[in-house]
Amino acid sequence: MRNLILSVLVTASLVSCGPSTKIEKSWMEPGASVTPGPDNKTLVVALVKDETSRRVIEDQLVKRLGGNTVSSYTILTDASEEALKQKLTDGKFTHVLLMRLADVEKETSYVPGTTTAFYGGYGRYYGYGAGMYSTPGYYTTDKNYFVETTVYSVSPDKLLWTGTTKTVNPSKLEKSVNDIADIISEKMKKDGFLK
Repeated sequence: MRNLILSVLVTASLVSCGPSTKIEKSWMEPGASVTPGPDNKTLVVALVKDETSRRVIEDQLVKRLGGNTVSSYTILTDASEEALKQKLTDGKFTHVLLMRLADVEKETSYVPGTTTAFYGGYGRYYGYGAGMYSTPGYYTTDKNYFVETTVYSVSPDKLLWTGTTKTVNPSKLEKSVNDIADIISEKMKKDGFLK
């Protein structure tokens, strides 16, 4: 019985250490693909208010995507749609990748308590149970961050790929961004969108 309890605790701790970011949903235009290289130039835009966060996110995405990709903060200072269109045209970009925080949800769940009982006589019950204690149940609240990433062609202006990730209780911006960038680029490759 003690081995069973120990196995359950070890399994629970391994599951809780699992990845906290995963793809919730994605869509791709049938037949669409992008091959990094001189013929394809992508502008990466993180739609966040904080300039430091914007730079971290864009740089991490550029690093993962490779090829001819550019962080928008290096060329785009005006936040208007007209300025974006002008920079895309002037820079001869073929694609634009946009990333934004779509939603934050709180999720409360109940973790039941544990009690171990042995009914083989009071002597063995006491000997077995004296070292074991009951633990009360409790509630936990998780924060789920949903980030949407979209890729458009510039001419024509058309959605080619979109995906939404869910990150549970992110602790550090850079780690979360790295996780999202890794998962997004892996999904694009798996879909055959990113060659």
